[in-house]
Amino acid sequence: MFMNLFSVFDPVTLLFSLNWLSMILFFFLTPQLYWFNLSRLIYLIKFVNFNLLNEFKVILFNNFNMKNLIFLMGLFFYIVFNNFMGLFPYIFTSSSHMVFSLVYSFSMWLSFNLFGFFKNLYFMLIHMVPMGTPFFLMMFMVLIELLSNIIRPLTLSIRLMANMVAGHLLMTLMSNFLSTLMFMYLFMFIIQILLLILEMMVSLIQSYVFVILLILYMKETN
Repeated sequence: MFMNLFSVFDPVTLLFSLNWLSMILFFFLTPQLYWFNLSRLIYLIKFVNFNLLNEFKVILFNNFNMKNLIFLMGLFFYIVFNNFMGLFPYIFTSSSHMVFSLVYSFSMWLSFNLFGFFKNLYFMLIHMVPMGTPFFLMMFMVLIELLSNIIRPLTLSIRLMANMVAGHLLMTLMSNFLSTLMFMYLFMFIIQILLLILEMMVSLIQSYVFVILLILYMKETN
């Protein structure tokens, strides 16, 4: 049973899953007409873009630069799409794997740090020691800050992966009870619907958290 639960995240064992092709499924599901004519999808994307940009302006403040946020905005929608695709039957959840989230978190973290050490070396070194740190604790604070900076891409990717895996496992466990508790079918069905709504919210929130943390890392090196 343990292996059956985690088989939904295996890109090989499921015969009818779309596997890693689900990462580009959005281009096939969305007609090109949506991008040329105003529709509900375009209005929704514009609404989300407007609110996200307002959030980013508050975070970056004086360091706000639209050119630096184009990729991050696209990354947000891309992660949201992959999270939502995993909620459909027989579609592989690519965002539940480290190979998916670690590629983006590590590449962005590495680029931010390389930019910071080459362009703002003095600021990066000062950031290792918080203001007001006693002299005898400075060496330890440098080690702690350096370690926390190194593990950032790992923690960022694990956060996204763990939330996707936990929600899908809970839905799988609840669906297994439907065959054994037929007298509670209506109750279990309502629970499944509530879990599905919760997973939709988690998919959106985790994408938002992923991009917000990347922006905070960028702000520290800029």
